[in-house]
Amino acid sequence: MMGPQTVLMPLPQSLPQSMTQTMARTLRHARLLPCLLLAVLVFALAGCARSTAPSGNREVRSTANDAGDPQRRAQVRMELAGLYLGRGQLDTALDEVRQALEARPDLAEAHGLRALILASMGDAAAADQSFRRAIQLAPGDGGALHNRAWFLCQQRRFAESEAQFEAALALPQYRDSVRTLLALGVCQARAGRMPQAERSLTRSYELDPANPVTAFNLSEVLLQRGELERARFLVRRVNGVVEQVSAQSLWLAARIEKRLGNADAVQDIGAQLRQRFPQAPETQRYERGTFDD
Repeated sequence: MMGPQTVLMPLPQSLPQSMTQTMARTLRHARLLPCLLLAVLVFALAGCARSTAPSGNREVRSTANDAGDPQRRAQVRMELAGLYLGRGQLDTALDEVRQALEARPDLAEAHGLRALILASMGDAAAADQSFRRAIQLAPGDGGALHNRAWFLCQQRRFAESEAQFEAALALPQYRDSVRTLLALGVCQARAGRMPQAERSLTRSYELDPANPVTAFNLSEVLLQRGELERARFLVRRVNGVVEQVSAQSLWLAARIEKRLGNADAVQDIGAQLRQRFPQAPETQRYERGTFDD
């Protein structure tokens, strides 16, 4: 099992394109790799087009009132719900989804978005009910299957989660295998299934070797399995791009070098942690020398 210091990056769910962009902007920069994991582990529901939040209630009301037919009305409400979710206004987002469902009760994307909002609010039972309804309405939607799988992983229902991920991957012409394999690997690692996690993450990495989130998580799993040279290679690729460096990725590199017995490399990485991330928990662990707790 992984130690408490282990950082596994989060995974995708399905939201509209503009909502994914809004959420990614919200999550970005504070801790790049974990935030990338969050963005990666959430898919995009269809139907949202706007990329900027409404400036006030007047704009929201007029936009909604201009929507004539039920399809258009639901689309507008879904768009607004995604924007409010991206801003963390969960109650307002949920109300917009409710109005979308009043216009189109059979809209699978609305049930999926409702599930994501409810999960964010901590209502796991209601969220799962909405996830199930979304899948019932659109059984061939890999994003909906992926989203519920990630939700189940968060609930530590690992066997059910893995089955849902595998169902998504088994869909003909499924286009999001990279993301789903990444999410599956992270969940398998959380469940302590390291050989399976290595296989899933390796498959994801082979499909997209430039993805720093996959490289980070695979490196972490390889460290846990004692495959130190491969772990070092991957984390060096991550830290070799300035924009991808985080306290977590430097700490992973330090732990690998410590296991390899490279004291000079550990000190060099420690200096980078002190300089770039002086307040980070990883830097504090380095100062305490708690490499294995």
